[in-house]
Amino acid sequence: MIEKSSVSLERTVLVGIITLDQPKLVSEEYLNELNFLTYTAGGTVVKRFTQKMSSPDPKTFLGKGKMEELSSYIKIHDINSVIFDDELSPAQQANIEKFLKCKIVDRTGLILDIFAQRAQTSYARNQVELAQYQYILPRLKGLWTHLERQKGGIGMRGPGETEIETDRRIVRNKINLLKKKLVTIDKQMSTQRGNRGSLVRVALVGYTNVGKSTLMNSISKAKVFAEDKLFATLDTTVRKVVIENMPFLLTDTVGFIRKLPTQLVDSFKSTLTEITEADLLIHVVDISHSNYNDHIESVNLILNEINSGEKPFIMVFNKIDKFMDNKQIVEDVNDMDYEKNSIESLKKSLRKKYNKVFFMSALNKDDVNNFRRDVYKEIRKIHVTRFPYNAFLYPDIT
Repeated sequence: MIEKSSVSLERTVLVGIITLDQPKLVSEEYLNELNFLTYTAGGTVVKRFTQKMSSPDPKTFLGKGKMEELSSYIKIHDINSVIFDDELSPAQQANIEKFLKCKIVDRTGLILDIFAQRAQTSYARNQVELAQYQYILPRLKGLWTHLERQKGGIGMRGPGETEIETDRRIVRNKINLLKKKLVTIDKQMSTQRGNRGSLVRVALVGYTNVGKSTLMNSISKAKVFAEDKLFATLDTTVRKVVIENMPFLLTDTVGFIRKLPTQLVDSFKSTLTEITEADLLIHVVDISHSNYNDHIESVNLILNEINSGEKPFIMVFNKIDKFMDNKQIVEDVNDMDYEKNSIESLKKSLRKKYNKVFFMSALNKDDVNNFRRDVYKEIRKIHVTRFPYNAFLYPDIT
């Protein structure tokens, strides 16, 4: 008989700072996102700590008083780990760990941990492993607290190297090996992309957990894993889709996030190649999220970094059903009319701001057929420009 095992969530506290560049509302939004990241990683948030500072303390990130408050709270409430909203330097992480006597995780470490959980293919696992080793390398001294720095004196002279130096050498060798592996896989994937022929390439882009995979499942026959958690998709999925006799390639890519670790951007450059080589981008946005405008800016920033900001795109404002649900329930008919008008006015303003806009619920498959028709129109424009001699095969639809 198989015994049932209960999974206990790790008890955590979140830590963030309020600065001139990061006011209270922005800090709260970042901590909300960190809360969701913690839940995705398998933790439960017991409390949040914030402190107003002009800049983080170079030694302990927080001030002495706040550190003491945090330390006493950890002891009383049996906290397993403390998660910081920003990336800590190796020295800060070591100092905080020494002071709090508790596991310390920063935003970068948390995202890397989620990526390690989510990676399915050998390629994605290699990418994540490379990013993890690059993150660990400068922190080896802090991680291996039983290893002191190289000492001299009686019994310490002679050939050889210290354990910490050995560990560093092993990690550097691992990094070099993984880089070589990824170069080989990149060549193979480049060949695969070259063999796709003259089909128009469409890539789904957007912030994490906006519904890209759900949208892909709605308009294609793909069965991409979709879940209401951050980074549910980590492996790039490419499917051939046919709309009105027009075949094209649709790619589901990894979601973006604010404060994305530089190690991940570097490691996932080859995954982002699917975006750089796309002919059309479908930028998916969660309109039910209060900060969807910030999400759009974050995605556009990364698209510009990989020289894909000028590509033709369609803006898809997804989860319109959740947007309706998030509004307060009103009893008066006039209030209901006002609510309806406010949604319509939002749609009107977004249509003015963006050239090609679509509102839908991918989960409920609302308006999927109309969306497929709009995508067909855009793909046909690209195809006819590239191959004008066979335009008659794909009729223009209204």
